[in-house]
Amino acid sequence: MQVGSLKGVVPSTFTMGNAVCGFLAILSAFEGDITTACWLIILSGFLDGLDGKVARLSGTTSEFGVQLDSLADFLSFGVAPAVIMYVVKLNSMGKWGWIISVVYIMAASYRLARFNLLAQTDEKKEFLGLPTPGAALLLVSYVIFSYHIWDGLEYSQYLVSMVILVAALMVSQIEYDAMPDNLNNRRNRIKLIFITIAAIAVLARPRLLIFPIFAIYVIIGLVREMYRFFYLGVGLVRKHQSRTLKNGENE
Repeated sequence: MQVGSLKGVVPSTFTMGNAVCGFLAILSAFEGDITTACWLIILSGFLDGLDGKVARLSGTTSEFGVQLDSLADFLSFGVAPAVIMYVVKLNSMGKWGWIISVVYIMAASYRLARFNLLAQTDEKKEFLGLPTPGAALLLVSYVIFSYHIWDGLEYSQYLVSMVILVAALMVSQIEYDAMPDNLNNRRNRIKLIFITIAAIAVLARPRLLIFPIFAIYVIIGLVREMYRFFYLGVGLVRKHQSRTLKNGENE
């Protein structure tokens, strides 16, 4: 086997590991082992982050890898979290429970399809809409957090709200920060510092800190979008209106 072929196998191995963890998470959820299912989704997120980095470092990125990664992500961050949320809470809501689960899966599939199109055109350096791993990890990390603090799922109504919120954010036009690929500019260096601090904190107290960190990530995107809309957007509208008034006066 050629060296180039061996290089291509390595990132695909991480991708397959991602898919396997997603499948095992579904089985664990059906067996009632909720925390194990949630940790398997966390592991899927870790493997998903590695496969892309390994592919870029080894120079083995390909269309095949992109499509394989999307299929694995759909299982691990689309179907598996929906099953976990259904088992842990949504099944008690009757038809609304499975409707919310289906909406989440549809939002995840839409988000992944749109990401593939943008990745091909290379027009976006940031994520357009909340990434599917971010959405899934927010949900499962809350379950882990709740079981750690209260020995069970508490404030489950907030979990339902989070499922609906992240589904909406995945199909939204809100921009979220991506992992910096280079350190050529100051913004990426600062971003990497914060990511490193967050990673160290998570390693120290994972059950306690994964959820707050992902919640902050989601909130930052929302706050930044609100700032752009209400401050920058209103400012541009006012500037346009003033120009219109001036032109009317000149006429």
